[in-house]
Amino acid sequence: MTDAPVRPAPGWPGWIDLASPHPETARAFYSELFGWYSYTLSIPGYADYTVFTLGGVQGPEVAGIQPLADDTQPPSWTCYFKVPDLQAAVDAVKAAGGRELTPPMDYSGIGSMALCMDPEGADFGVATPGNLVEFGVVNRPLTMCWVELASRDTGRARRFYGGVFGWQAVDCEYHGSVYTNWKLGDRSLAGMVSMDHGWPPHYPAHWIPYFWVDDCDAAAARAAELGAKIRIPPADVQPGRYAMMTDPTGARLAVITPRTTAGPGGAA
Repeated sequence: MTDAPVRPAPGWPGWIDLASPHPETARAFYSELFGWYSYTLSIPGYADYTVFTLGGVQGPEVAGIQPLADDTQPPSWTCYFKVPDLQAAVDAVKAAGGRELTPPMDYSGIGSMALCMDPEGADFGVATPGNLVEFGVVNRPLTMCWVELASRDTGRARRFYGGVFGWQAVDCEYHGSVYTNWKLGDRSLAGMVSMDHGWPPHYPAHWIPYFWVDDCDAAAARAAELGAKIRIPPADVQPGRYAMMTDPTGARLAVITPRTTAGPGGAA
């Protein structure tokens, strides 16, 4: 493992941000849990945007926070997938049956992003880097290293994301159920689970981020001390040891200690 930032390749998860009803509460929680530094961007015509970095003000940018645009919506993390042409990606989303929720906009040189929704209602984004060489560092300790889609219609999701990003869906049996790995070439970049009868009937399809920690048990315990609710206690799975939780504002996330230094899906 090296300390060099790992830039996401096209089609890979490349940025993550949180829409929260209480941005300051969220900022304090993630700063304490992951040791992230934060600063605020003021964007004319929009609410302030908090940016998290590793290693202080000069560190690589890893995530963001913004206030909820609509108080009727739940707090949630949104994953943005890196694309070479933002408008072309938005057009592909709409052609495949998805929706554009917010048009492409520039975040003061950090990057340009657009928010979208898949045919089942799961939010995600597309992004292109701005002036910052280290925009969207992933797949290293204390950054996002995996994202997972919970879907009720996995066949439809396969067609949609395959058409938009060129992903291949590869299924594997896991504890009596099917887990789907999304792949580009020979590397896995994300996962998908089917929302079966065990899920609440009205719970929507959604993406959830996994963050790399050195000690899953210690991270889960610390998160609980900071006000998180642990939904799945630390448990061993094939890629490593993970725990799932909601942060103090209600947003879902997971932490994982990978079994290998390449992370759950290998280097991007």
